[in-house]
Parts: sequence; C-alpha cells; structure tokens
Amino acid sequence: MTFFKRAALSLGLGAIGYAVGLFGGLGLVLLLSSNQHDRSMEAAMTGAFVIGPLTALLFAIVSFVRSK
Repeated sequence: MTFFKRAALSLGLGAIGYAVGLFGGLGLVLLLSSNQHDRSMEAAMTGAFVIGPLTALLFAIVSFVRSK
C-alpha cells in the first residue's frame, strides 16, 4: 500500500476515532463526575477537547502502523 493510501486511511480512521472518543468521553464523564453544577458542560468539553483527540490520534497511529 502506498504512503498516500495509508495516510488517507489513517485520516479516515482518525475521524472515526474522534467520534468514538467524543461520545465515549461524554458518557464516562456523565457517569463518573461528581460535579453538581455544570456536569454537562464538563462532559462536552472533556469529550471534545481531551478524550476525542486522544482516541483520534491513537486510531490514526495504529491504523498507519498496521496497514502495509
């Protein structure tokens, strides 16, 4: 597989990983947070800016390394 095909595949799977991390992070924070005042805002920000990008990066790196 060429470099550009691997990069495109990694980019696509990174986008899927972002969605998985976003909704997974939302669920985890809503389930586990003890914040009483703005739990939904905490969940949204954590999912969108922490867990989502980390899982996107993880999905992209793993797919790039594993696709040969």
